[in-house]
Amino acid sequence: MANQGQIYTLTIINNSANTGDACVYQKPPDGSNPNMMSLAWLTKRAHPSTTIEMDWTIDYSFVWSQTGLLRPGVKFTASQNIPANLDTQNQVNFTKSDGAYTFKPIPPQQGPRSGSLYIMEDDTIPLNEASVGVGMSGSGTFALQAQPNLNLTFTPHPEYWISFGNFTKGTVLDTQSITGAAAVQFPYNVYAMTAVLGIDNKWTIKPTSQMNTEYLQAREKNAEVAWGE
Repeated sequence: MANQGQIYTLTIINNSANTGDACVYQKPPDGSNPNMMSLAWLTKRAHPSTTIEMDWTIDYSFVWSQTGLLRPGVKFTASQNIPANLDTQNQVNFTKSDGAYTFKPIPPQQGPRSGSLYIMEDDTIPLNEASVGVGMSGSGTFALQAQPNLNLTFTPHPEYWISFGNFTKGTVLDTQSITGAAAVQFPYNVYAMTAVLGIDNKWTIKPTSQMNTEYLQAREKNAEVAWGE
């Protein structure tokens, strides 16, 4: 279960032969809108034999961007990022007035049910001009094409995935075509994970505490072993 406010840390070790971008993204929950698209949520570049860290909290927000037609490869740059929660500030209206888009009210109001985030699009919204979505820890995670007179519901159940390649933060992803991705699953009461990209370009993902224990045990047998090997 997600622990709001708790810091989650992912340590990434690049033991491959390639320089590239580690990308953490989230997949839409089962049963969500089939047009919902994942965004490159967290990205960081890494050279071979280097270690990087990403961290986040389970803090939600509403986001929108004037993307034009939303499709894989489009950059979603949030023009507004409004803090939200799943209980008392979980609904906003999306409107276009005086030639500009905006969310109202700020802060968001209470929606019909707890546990979901609601975006109510009014009749001022044209087709294929803007996109709306939700974010976590200050960055967009999912987006949908904005349309007039639609009410959108996002029911988040964070499911983290990691991949390595060429990624730009905020880019709309085609998750079906990403190769070599791996799920990052945080066990109960575990908030620090380590993902090692091997020389075979495959991921090994374990709790950081387990990785540390295995490293110390390996050091007893071989003083030259490197952490993450």
